[in-house]
Amino acid sequence: MNGMKYIGRALFLALLALGLFFATYNLLTMMIHNNTRLEKMGSNDLDGMSLPTSFDPIIQMPENHKALSKERLLFHVALTATDAPYSKWQCRIMYYWYKKMKDMPESDMGGFTRILHSGSPDELMDEIPTFVANPLPKGLDKGYIVLNRPWAFVQWLEKAKINEEYILMAEPDHILVNPLPNLGQNGYPAAFPFFYIRPDENKQIIRKYYPEEKGPVTDVDPIGNSPVIIKKSLLEKIAPTWMNVSLRMKNDTETDKAFGWVLEMYAYAVASALHGVQHILRKDFMLQPPWDLDIGKKYIIHYTYGCDYSLNGELTYGKIGEWRFDKRSYLRGPPPKNLTMPPPGVPESVDDNWKLKE
Repeated sequence: MNGMKYIGRALFLALLALGLFFATYNLLTMMIHNNTRLEKMGSNDLDGMSLPTSFDPIIQMPENHKALSKERLLFHVALTATDAPYSKWQCRIMYYWYKKMKDMPESDMGGFTRILHSGSPDELMDEIPTFVANPLPKGLDKGYIVLNRPWAFVQWLEKAKINEEYILMAEPDHILVNPLPNLGQNGYPAAFPFFYIRPDENKQIIRKYYPEEKGPVTDVDPIGNSPVIIKKSLLEKIAPTWMNVSLRMKNDTETDKAFGWVLEMYAYAVASALHGVQHILRKDFMLQPPWDLDIGKKYIIHYTYGCDYSLNGELTYGKIGEWRFDKRSYLRGPPPKNLTMPPPGVPESVDDNWKLKE
């Protein structure tokens, strides 16, 4: 890779925890029991989705948010991952660009941890700072591997020494393209709003986990856990609930069918609302090629979608293009270095995203 230009109340919770205790294995019960923070609380891969043109979330502040603070605080970058080759090559690229951006002006990035939830050390331990977390008991994730993510965060927050007050929850397929400041303000976390996370269109299901007495469904933000910049103290409260809600959702047939591969994202949004946490919604937090065309002042490229183009630079999404890049084509290892460059006419977001992986 070569350098490039700058390329993001107590009762209900107790009942929630108890429901999980009776619904899961004894081993997980023991794990959750160790996280007694639940009793102390007060009152990410998207495949095959197309982007609607009518929904364009903008930067949005929580309703009760007041003046912005100019204080800048460092945040710790936390990257959840597995030991699969597919995850490893993405982690290496992400960590490379973290190091390039970390000490640049306007960056508030502090330390970095890859939270490896495969249960065993791997060969990247000496290359990338890594915390090894235990996966869920065998079979509990029902083949939905990202269900291990909230449980991994619970373990990391319990055991690791984290010097920064804030945490960025990131994913392997993120590339930092501009120095990332702490987008959180006055204690409020910052998050990217996803067009496909629509609590308002899933009220009946959301109410299974966020009852009417807690507030309107609009309290549930249209987000996942990543990218999110959040105070460590808040995440310590949310993470066990996020884990519990994720497992309850996965064990509910209706919810599992409705939310599919974004179920764990909905679980984070619901868990945050249960703790009365609102997020500042920042559309400039991240861009997603091929739908977002320009990088501009955005901070993270999320290359989850396949990019298919004709040799004339025309997008052929949904049809394999004459030129294409899809991360899922490289499940067994990194893309080779001799791949052809994008054709002339592709948008900046695709061209630079490609070059950043060289």
